[in-house]
Amino acid sequence: MTYNLETLPKELEANVLFLYGDEVSDRSLPLSRRELVLVKERRADKRDFLLVFDRLPYRLYLLSFDSEKPTSESQEGLRRSAMKVLKRLEEDKVADLTVTGEGILEDEMAAVVEGLTLADYSFDRYRSKECYHLATLTIDDRFMKPAALEASKRLWNRIFWCREWVNLPVQDLNAAAFADELQSIAADLEGVKCTVMDKKQIESLRMGGLLGVNRGSVDDPRFVVLEYNGVAKWQSGKVAKNSATQSLNHSDTICLVGKGIMYDTGGLNIKPGDYMQEMKSDMAGAATMASVLFAAADNRLPVHLVALLPMTDNRPGFNAYAADDILTMYDGTTVEVINTDAEGRLILADAIAYAAKNYNPRLIIDAATLTGAAVRAISTFGIAAMQQHAADPFNLLKIVGEQVYERLVEFPMWSEYDEFIKSDVADLRNSSTTPQAGTITAGKFLAHFAGEVPYIHLDIAGVAYFTKPQHCYRMGASAYGMRLLYAFLQMQDMIKK
Repeated sequence: MTYNLETLPKELEANVLFLYGDEVSDRSLPLSRRELVLVKERRADKRDFLLVFDRLPYRLYLLSFDSEKPTSESQEGLRRSAMKVLKRLEEDKVADLTVTGEGILEDEMAAVVEGLTLADYSFDRYRSKECYHLATLTIDDRFMKPAALEASKRLWNRIFWCREWVNLPVQDLNAAAFADELQSIAADLEGVKCTVMDKKQIESLRMGGLLGVNRGSVDDPRFVVLEYNGVAKWQSGKVAKNSATQSLNHSDTICLVGKGIMYDTGGLNIKPGDYMQEMKSDMAGAATMASVLFAAADNRLPVHLVALLPMTDNRPGFNAYAADDILTMYDGTTVEVINTDAEGRLILADAIAYAAKNYNPRLIIDAATLTGAAVRAISTFGIAAMQQHAADPFNLLKIVGEQVYERLVEFPMWSEYDEFIKSDVADLRNSSTTPQAGTITAGKFLAHFAGEVPYIHLDIAGVAYFTKPQHCYRMGASAYGMRLLYAFLQMQDMIKK
């Protein structure tokens, strides 16, 4: 999609989306008296709706919304309404759209444009028939500044690629291919470096979780470390030389850990057929964290980020790891395997322990499509989240989540849950033997490997991939969590000041 910012004439010869909030003067509406009466009648009953008026050879799409709602709800409503607009544009075969309004706020315009962008994405690369997409979006420059649009476009581009990676089948994106792609992108970004560790290097690190899960796969694992140093001074529009490797105070470092199970069969505890569908999306955590780091680099956020991405698929072949096996993790913790389908926490544990030991970060955040229990608990409306020693950053993340409408539900980290992951033959077991508190026990397991480092766990199982259109997303990968984490990182410089 091409975006244009223009000063629009009063009389528009174009297909126009007109935003109508409570502040709009009736005289400012591009409507006849009869049309205005219709709009008023509709708004008396319900304020959120879409009406289409013929302006041959064009159309006027009037999007009414309730600007008196709380800000976050109003903006989310506009994002979701954008999906309805896009469906109607597709029916009308409209490729070029102009967006304007009267008496609206810049944030309201931004929400509509963002909603149109998110809704316009679909996974098309394997289709032989060309799919509908908006070609150009012209925005009234009274409601959006060039710098804001450019920054948003860079974020939306990373959201696009996050969704594309998650939608790709493992036949075309295994661990090695994904690592190569991340390395190629990092090479083109100033201030970013990428280290890709192959199986031999992972063996030298003694990452028993990642190696154990990989034993059933024909494809070797990868451990990717991306680092972005936005703390370094930017000089003449370019990052200072070697800034990505400059010595930094690790108390300023935020580590982003993402689950990279490229495909999950469940291993020897193989999933039933219905549960194996969409398991190409089990690497959404890794795609999300890599994309957040790239977006921060694109927009030069003043933060120091390290993304740690363990990658493998989970298969039942070869010498696949089995229930009753005992794995020795990167930090020396021994883990009894109860269920080979609880594999994501094993590879994450190695990466979290590596982050805590090697970066001494002020915060570790992981994102993972970890448990079906999270979906059963809160459905597909938010992220199941937990924290250890990180109450303040968690509270900020929760506030930001309400603002961008990628919301968190906090689950407890009570000590009583430790009993669920105690083992009689090892330090821990990777899964409880009861069906209770599955999301919490997974988080408790991972928190062990963070030690005393402030730690936040985000279980995105319910929101990373939608099996039907939802919110402002079509079916498939959503990149849910990216806008949350990016907005959270934007706040970090303000916190330091």
